[in-house]
Amino acid sequence: MAKTSLARDVQDLHLEHLSKSFAGSVAVNDLSLTIPAGSFFALLGPSGCGKTTTLRMVAGLEEPTNGRIKLGTKDITETRPYERKINTVFQSYALFPHMDIYENVAFGLRRRKDVSDLDRRVHDMLALVELDELARRKPGQLSGGQQQRIALARAIINSPDVLLLDEPLGALDLKLRRQMQIELKRIQIETGITFVHVTHDQEEAMTMADTVAVMYAGRIEQMGPPTEIYERPRTAFVANFLGQSNLFEGEIAGRAENDCLAVKVGDSTLKIPADKSKNSSGRIVFGVRPEKMTTEDVDKRRGEYDNYIQGTVLDASFTGVSVQYLVETPWGQELNIFERNVDVRELGRRGEAVDVLWRSKNVFVLDPDSDINDGLEYLGEPVAE
Repeated sequence: MAKTSLARDVQDLHLEHLSKSFAGSVAVNDLSLTIPAGSFFALLGPSGCGKTTTLRMVAGLEEPTNGRIKLGTKDITETRPYERKINTVFQSYALFPHMDIYENVAFGLRRRKDVSDLDRRVHDMLALVELDELARRKPGQLSGGQQQRIALARAIINSPDVLLLDEPLGALDLKLRRQMQIELKRIQIETGITFVHVTHDQEEAMTMADTVAVMYAGRIEQMGPPTEIYERPRTAFVANFLGQSNLFEGEIAGRAENDCLAVKVGDSTLKIPADKSKNSSGRIVFGVRPEKMTTEDVDKRRGEYDNYIQGTVLDASFTGVSVQYLVETPWGQELNIFERNVDVRELGRRGEAVDVLWRSKNVFVLDPDSDINDGLEYLGEPVAE
C-alpha cells in the first residue's frame, strides 16, 4: 500500500536508561529501547507495569527521574510537550462536543495559525479516516469507532513524527475494536508516522504491531516481532501473559533419538530438541501452547507424536471454532488443550482417560530458574474476547 502525501521523513525514538519513581516507588526501571521510525510499536503489559508512565514521559507529561529521550539525534527530555513532534490519542477521544467534525480536526492547525490550504488538509484527513461525508456532524452524532477515527485525524493533521496511543480502543465493543485494529494499521502504513501503542490487550498488540515489547515491573521482559514473542517466549511471565501456556518443570535424564534430550516430568519421559536448551543436564523448564496439543483415545496415536501424557478429562468446552479441554496429569497438573473444530467428533467426557499428544518441535524452553507461575495472576485481567 502506497503512503499518502502526508508521509515524510521521521526519526527513530530513543529511550536511554529511562527511570521514573513516585514517592520511592519505581514505576519505570532503567528502560532503554529504540523504536524505529515509521514502525508500529506496542508496549504490552498488565496494569501497573509502567507502560502508561513511559508513554507520558515520551509525551512530556511526566518528567523522568533519570535517563534521556531523543527523537533522532535531538534530546527532547526537557522539551515542553507542545514543542515536541509528538501527539497523543487517549481512550476518551477528548473531542469538543460543541464543534462539528471539521472544526475538531482543524482545531490544532487554527491554534498554531497554520491555516494555509486548511480546507484541503482537513478534507484529506477526513478522507484518510473515511469520514469526509460526516464533516459537519457533531461528535455526539457519531458512533464510538467514528469518534476514535476523528481523534486520530485531529492528531495526525499536525504531522507528528510520533503518535502515542494510550489504550485507544478500550471503550469500544468487540466488533468495533477489531474493525479499528485494521483501520489503525492502515492509517499507520499510509502516513508513515511512528505509532506507539500502549495496551494490556494481547490481541491488539499482536494484530497491529511490527514490534511488541512486553513490560513487567517497570522493565522490558522481551521485545521482538509478535510471532517470535508468542512462539519463543524467554520467560514464564511472557509465556503466561501473552496467550496461554502449559509449562513443565523436569530433569534432563540424558539423550534421546533424533537429537533430543530425554526429560523426566513426573513418571513420564518427554523429548525436547537439544538445540533448544542451553543445558544438557539438571533442571529444565519448558512449555507448549494449548493449540499445539491434541487429545486422543489412549494408545491410539502415540506413534505419530514425539510426546504424550496420559491424563484425565476434567472439562470440555465447545466454543464453535475450537474445543477447549482441561486435562489433569498423573502428578496433578492441569493442562489446557485447544483443538480446532475441523472434524466432527464426540467431545471427551469428564473423568475419561485420554492421551495428550504434541510434537517436540513445538516446545519452547525457558530459563531453568523460571517460576512457572509468573504471570498467572494476570489471567483475570480483561483481554480481547
